[in-house]
Amino acid sequence: MATIAPSTIHIDEDVGSDTEQATGTEDAPYKTLLYAHIRHAIAPEGISYVTRKSVTGPVSEDGDPAARSEWKPATKSALKKVANLYEQHKKKAAREQELVIAREKEAEKRSQALEEAKKIVIKEDATLPKATKIRLNEKNPEVVKLRKGTGADEERGTRVRVLGRAHRVRSQKDVMFITLQDGYGFLQCVLTGDLAKTFDALTLTLETSMDIRGEMWEVPSKQHAPDNRELHADYFEVIGKAAGDKEAITTRVAPDADPQTLLDLRHLVLRGETSSSVMKVRAAVLRAFRKTYEETSLLEVTPPCMVQTQVEGGATLFAFDYYGEKAYLTQSSQLYLETCLPSLGDVFCIAPSFRAEKSLTRRHLSEYTHIEAELDFIAFDDLLVHLETVMCRVVDLILEDPLTAKMIKELNPDFKAPERPFMRMRYSEAIDWLREKGIPNEEGQPHTFGDDIAEAAERKMTDEINRPIFLTHFPVEIKAFYMQKDKTDPRVTESVDCLVPGVGEIVGGSMRMYDYEELMAAYTREGIDPAPYYWYTDQRK
Repeated sequence: MATIAPSTIHIDEDVGSDTEQATGTEDAPYKTLLYAHIRHAIAPEGISYVTRKSVTGPVSEDGDPAARSEWKPATKSALKKVANLYEQHKKKAAREQELVIAREKEAEKRSQALEEAKKIVIKEDATLPKATKIRLNEKNPEVVKLRKGTGADEERGTRVRVLGRAHRVRSQKDVMFITLQDGYGFLQCVLTGDLAKTFDALTLTLETSMDIRGEMWEVPSKQHAPDNRELHADYFEVIGKAAGDKEAITTRVAPDADPQTLLDLRHLVLRGETSSSVMKVRAAVLRAFRKTYEETSLLEVTPPCMVQTQVEGGATLFAFDYYGEKAYLTQSSQLYLETCLPSLGDVFCIAPSFRAEKSLTRRHLSEYTHIEAELDFIAFDDLLVHLETVMCRVVDLILEDPLTAKMIKELNPDFKAPERPFMRMRYSEAIDWLREKGIPNEEGQPHTFGDDIAEAAERKMTDEINRPIFLTHFPVEIKAFYMQKDKTDPRVTESVDCLVPGVGEIVGGSMRMYDYEELMAAYTREGIDPAPYYWYTDQRK
């Protein structure tokens, strides 16, 4: 704050500026009376404050806007009010100064502590048993024994060596608790004495890679730790120190961060417990599908991802140049699977599929893992039985594993295994149901035969019925060209979508056209050049 000689201080509430550039002169007025008080001492007698509103102020009685340019002394009430505000400002500034001093003292104290910490050098005690290297999920009692108490007759726990990243860190007096993560599990590690006073310990950041060695203990009663055990460290090394401050993982992937930011930082988000659990459950689902298909005698094959044909419509194809020829990323591998049936029997694949649908809904992904199967010599009812069997068996296998079941319970507490048998409903019956319930189509009109039922209506129906539904026999016009028509009603196809409450469609399938002439007519109807499909058409000859 600068004290000036008695003078007149100018405040223009419209064009003034409460910045360092303003001086309070007529040419460089302040914007507020408070800021003027802050910049100049009030005490000297003779100082005066004049104000105006040069743009929005009142005009003269005869309407002359020049009256706005007149400087008028600040009113007593305004000066009294600003004097109170100024006192509050001084108190706040004083408190802030005290905090600054306190922080500086704390920073100095920490700096001194860190300098002292640099002098502490820890070495591994050569007289201790050699540490057994384990993963953090190792629980075999023949490999890892836990010490249960401090008595002299207590059997010592196994001395182990663990490697991982600091997932959680907390300090309590001269003790540090570090929860280590290695992708297989979590383990609480306890640092005491000089271990907790080293420079590396005092500056430890989350996600720092560490090598910790020590004795395994059972967690004392009334205390908690992952798997009710902990490692009492006798030595540790920092392998790679993670960034701190603004670059710390907790700053970059904060819980309240914008979803788009988190998507850009997926490589860091994956280190969180929720995202890593999703990935582990996903892996369990893939294992369960492979086991189920193996149990039902399906062989896994690996179709190409670069193709020259469409499966689900040309509008959603990712096109690219393939050495001078036009090619696409596959929308589905099902047509390729069909070529394997004669020599390999029933087959399946787990491969990426691509759809060029620029949308942020949960039903639209540019790339996703596609699980597809192809069965030979079946009728439509056989297909439905197969789908129901596979889905229920997959869920059963997943829930049989305690760790996976636990993660599913944490991720989706309301999840329940589907009950058999699934409800079967024809498309025409769904249209009638939607009309009866007054649920309109996307144009706000009553549903009619031929409508492609939108997700919102489909989900509303499924949630209200509240059981898995096989929705079958969709109209020819809204399904893929290769789907077999129903012999009893050529308007519709032998097709099916499986709808699940709370999710919506999870499976789609159909019978295939097997007649050559009918397939060629379907190419023509859809405006598709059959030439690139020669290998598929050959299956009908």
